[in-house]
Amino acid sequence: MKNFRTIKEQGSHEIIIKKSRFICSLKRTESEEEAQAFIEGIKKEHWKANHNCSAYLIGDTNQIQRASDDGEPSGTAGVPILEVLKKRELQNVTAVVTRYFGGTKLGAGGLIRAYGQVTSEALNHIGIVLKQLHQFISLTVSYPVSGKLQNILEESPYTIHSTDYTADVTFHCLVPAEETEHFKEKAVDWTNDAVKFEDGAMAWIEVPAD
Repeated sequence: MKNFRTIKEQGSHEIIIKKSRFICSLKRTESEEEAQAFIEGIKKEHWKANHNCSAYLIGDTNQIQRASDDGEPSGTAGVPILEVLKKRELQNVTAVVTRYFGGTKLGAGGLIRAYGQVTSEALNHIGIVLKQLHQFISLTVSYPVSGKLQNILEESPYTIHSTDYTADVTFHCLVPAEETEHFKEKAVDWTNDAVKFEDGAMAWIEVPAD
């Protein structure tokens, strides 16, 4: 498992180009079955639309990539949508762009720009997050050491999830998975090796992507 970028939440965004309505609907999808189900749901919702073009990226290496022009000229809709998803380095995302024809033909170049534009604007509107794999690591120290350690942890990039006060003090911290050994080495330095560690569960944490 590795860190990856995806959309913040499910949502949609609409633009109008030469009287044609372009509506981009986005959703996180963990499998091809989920992607297809989302696409079919949009098609049912917008059954009066002229086109419901789509694209999706599935898998930890985006090993599944699909694009559909749904009646638009070949290569003018699905591929531009897919290229935007790939350019943003997203994973496990499905996009469906619904078009209600406004009476003015856009041409192949105009269609490519329109489908790419609405997808890009929808991603900006909804937002992109980085899903980071973290591990819970518990640090147990004596009360005399706890005050200094708490201050250091609060000023560090690591997160104190919770604290237990029993015979000793235990800080349950969330640490990026790739930094666990470095974190433990730092904690040994911070406490002059007066600390006990216990590894906990793994968890995905979402932070806004740059």
